[in-house]
Amino acid sequence: MGYASYSSDSRSVRSASLGYTTKSTHEIFKQRSINNAMNPYGVTLRESRDSVEHPNVVSIVLNLDVTGSMGSIPHFLVKEGLPNMMESLIDGGIKDPQVLFTGIGDHECDDSPLQVGQFESSDELLDKWLTDVYLEGGGGGNEGESYLLAWYFAGYHTAIDSIDKRGQKGFLFTIGDEPTLKFLPKGHIERIMGSNPQTNFTAAELLEKASKLYHCYHLHIKQTGAGGRQETMDGWKQLIGDHLIIVDHKEDVARIIAETVIKHQTGANILLDAPSTVIEEKPIILL
Repeated sequence: MGYASYSSDSRSVRSASLGYTTKSTHEIFKQRSINNAMNPYGVTLRESRDSVEHPNVVSIVLNLDVTGSMGSIPHFLVKEGLPNMMESLIDGGIKDPQVLFTGIGDHECDDSPLQVGQFESSDELLDKWLTDVYLEGGGGGNEGESYLLAWYFAGYHTAIDSIDKRGQKGFLFTIGDEPTLKFLPKGHIERIMGSNPQTNFTAAELLEKASKLYHCYHLHIKQTGAGGRQETMDGWKQLIGDHLIIVDHKEDVARIIAETVIKHQTGANILLDAPSTVIEEKPIILL
């Protein structure tokens, strides 16, 4: 996957024709159950590969919390966040970004706790996978959501040329407002993936595995009721350290992702659409 390129003009025309800026979340995200193409059951690998058109791919995995409180993030991305992010990446020197969308729920409560798209580069296919995400709106009254599924899938079921060929990690962002569940039992992996692992996993083990391939960040959305809990932020800080990014407003998500990738890849200390061009101990970017 990952063929064709991102066209802002093409995306703008399609956005207008499909009403991305005017339609409600329910109107845009029409899946009422998991899309078969995004069902991870039986999936061996999602691959991010170089090509003649994209010789230096930078692989980016965006894991969207699709539980009840977080449905506004995918809606924001399709309205304006995704095109702004892609344009910023390309203008910032990331000429060959490939993005994989996943949907993350709760493996203890939800029917579809993990959904996975494909790594893509084109505006049309990125929109397709994003809008094919099923906003299950579940979750439960337990101790968090299944962000650790993002690390499991990335660590065990993706292959990326950036690290295989160039020794450069990709980027993985989980986005949500809850703690991560601490354990992933093998029985749940078998139900979700159809594989038969020999062991249970902790969140820390899966984060370590994913971190061999990706720079793993968590974007904690503070503006929700759940997101404002200090104990949740403290727990993430203990788990992921300086790769915790506190996001005061969901509208900052796309900008922060682009800034983080650009700084890693090019060394440029930029603030997109901000008065200053230097990052100096900004609390939302902790590297």
